[in-house]
Amino acid sequence: MKKGTILIVDDEKLLRWSLQQNFLKEGYEVVSAEKGMQGIEAFKAERPDVVLLDIHLPDISGLNVLEGIKEVDPDAIVLMVTAYGDVETAVKAIKLGAYDFIEKPFNMEKLNITINKAMETISLRKEISQLKGKLSEQYGFDSIIGRSPEMMKVFEMIRKVAQSDASTVLIQGESGTGKDLVARVIHYQSSRAPMPFMEINCTAVPESLIESELFGFEKGAFTDAKTQKKGLFELADGGSIFLDEIGDMKLNTQAKLLKVLESKTFKRIGGVKDINVDVRIIAATNKNLQEEVKKGNFREDLFFRLKVIPIHLPPLREREGDITLLANYFITEYNREFRKNVKGLSKDAERLFKEYPWPGNVRELKNVIERVMILENTEYIRPEHLPAELTSREVIHEMNMVDFEIKIPPGGVDIEEVEKKLIESALTMTKGNQTRAAKLLNLSRDALRYRMQKFGLFEK
Repeated sequence: MKKGTILIVDDEKLLRWSLQQNFLKEGYEVVSAEKGMQGIEAFKAERPDVVLLDIHLPDISGLNVLEGIKEVDPDAIVLMVTAYGDVETAVKAIKLGAYDFIEKPFNMEKLNITINKAMETISLRKEISQLKGKLSEQYGFDSIIGRSPEMMKVFEMIRKVAQSDASTVLIQGESGTGKDLVARVIHYQSSRAPMPFMEINCTAVPESLIESELFGFEKGAFTDAKTQKKGLFELADGGSIFLDEIGDMKLNTQAKLLKVLESKTFKRIGGVKDINVDVRIIAATNKNLQEEVKKGNFREDLFFRLKVIPIHLPPLREREGDITLLANYFITEYNREFRKNVKGLSKDAERLFKEYPWPGNVRELKNVIERVMILENTEYIRPEHLPAELTSREVIHEMNMVDFEIKIPPGGVDIEEVEKKLIESALTMTKGNQTRAAKLLNLSRDALRYRMQKFGLFEK
């Protein structure tokens, strides 16, 4: 198996022969050219892995050949061959995109080491390219599971945002709704996908460290700053930075983040130079930022800068049609991982899944499925396999229905007030899920919404 192909472009016949014999012995395939134009044509025809190019050629300069090769393939690896002491020309070649330069006369051992390093670079580039391809596939639009009307609106918004040049995106939703997944999909389905995706959890990093994590620091900026460090904004240049739980970011850091949003520049801690960055900021929170602004915990100007494109992820309890879909998806995933053959949920288990309010949202549902798949060997997941919080609600609900009784006081009651209280109780029990609240009251969803409007419950 050949190690790769090397193109030699040099007008010295004996040198070409000597290099060819060396590279053939090392396991490479070799192509050679005597003149510059021949070298460009050979590159186009053979697409070698590495080019060994002499700067001084009989027809055109090696620098012109380098430019011609780079026009064909900007990522081509070209090693320039220079006479001893010709440093100025070598520097020009590096600026034009040469990988390295080698001085004549050759030390074959050093030359072979340089070629091997170049081949390792090519291998790493291929691995990175494959990894980026896998990430784009892993975080495709279809990686977000859901068919409910609520999620269809979210999908449409994500597609528009990913394909836009929007510099800020704000994802809001309860814990466990998949905000981090949406952030990755936006990045990996955008034109920024080849560039870095950096993330930080604003809750997990102490206030004293978050500024240095975001903006970096210069050597000597503080006691432990023994070397310069680039921050996440600098590392994410050209790509995206994901600020998870931004609602927990302290006001002092919020002010510095606002400056980056407005000017697209920042300084490292201890630095005096402004650093320009082109970064898409994707922020996420499970808090109501508007309320946090009123409380004085979040800057109003930063809130307005972030919410240019807001995406709201609905809680799982409002995505009733997606609950079974998600359960079956995770069962399939864990069947593959744990080498099991669970066919799905039993009818009783499916009913419990639909009735449960899922306070932990998709993350909680995933954890429930994983737990059952690890602990049980069963064809179908049944109620007895589920944790107590899912099954106890059914028992409580049945007991409440048996003991249900309305006592009328001697002074009488306002029937409309009773109706209002019943609707409020049903909404409280279902944590605001109107579809399930309507079921509890044996009403259609439209009938429930009519009564909610009538009693002013939408405002609450």
